Amino acid sequence: MRQIVARRGPVLSDPAPSRLSYRATRLWLTPIFRKALAYGLPIAAVAGGVAWYLSDASRVEAIVTAASEVRREIEDRPEFRVNVLGIDGASPQVTEEVRAALALDLPISSFDLDLERLRGRVEALPPVRSADLRIQSGGYLAVQIDERVPATLWTTHEGLSILDREGHFIAGYGTRELNGPLPMIAGQGANGQVPEALELFAAAAPLGGRVHGLVRMGERRWDLVLTDGTRILLPETGARGALDRVLAMHDVGEILARDVTIVDARNPARLTVRLTETALEDLWRLRSGAPLNGAEGNAG
Repeated sequence: MRQIVARRGPVLSDPAPSRLSYRATRLWLTPIFRKALAYGLPIAAVAGGVAWYLSDASRVEAIVTAASEVRREIEDRPEFRVNVLGIDGASPQVTEEVRAALALDLPISSFDLDLERLRGRVEALPPVRSADLRIQSGGYLAVQIDERVPATLWTTHEGLSILDREGHFIAGYGTRELNGPLPMIAGQGANGQVPEALELFAAAAPLGGRVHGLVRMGERRWDLVLTDGTRILLPETGARGALDRVLAMHDVGEILARDVTIVDARNPARLTVRLTETALEDLWRLRSGAPLNGAEGNAG
């Protein structure tokens, strides 16, 4: 009897992908993954190579030295050099002070000039209100100065100071040449009220050379002092109007030409006058009917 044996056909492979192949396929279909492979790997390779190359200190030093030499060669080119310094808008004395403050060793590369720092140096000078620095063609450094103009003298226990119209200190008296005489102010806080003081000086112009100066009293108000010692006491507010009233009375009755020591204009409703000792004695003699001083000898 023949033995029956079952024949086996060819073994077919499973058509389903493996788990690893499936995940790799899904990952490759992701746009971010493809971009990372296309760009990330080259960048990482280049960065790794640069890091390896720069890991040697001698190579880094050589690169820095070469870069510095190239930069210096560019900066030292003639078209980038400043050869001339020009200062405009300042008096000769202030011009010299500005040159000393800049302290530039010309010629110099324009890359070595910090214009903002130099401007700060110039504007730190008391006579300078503002400054403008520009590098122009031809290697010319132009410095335009707005100089403070002397307007008044301020006397303190430390001496005389020259102030501008805003009350800013310019210089000590005698250290700067003045174009002419300046009005004088005194008293604590007077430098903070220079605009008002100049307005009062302008109002007192009819008195001419009789005006000696203004004194700030208690940091509140002004006294106008004349050359003969007469004082006009002005109020805290409305000082210009009070002075105008005093001058109007002087035009009518020459009140400031009489023997007075103080004209008190602080009360707008009443003007008070203080006489000299001699004038006061004469007044009492007139009221008592006695002869005036000097009249007794003539009667004898």
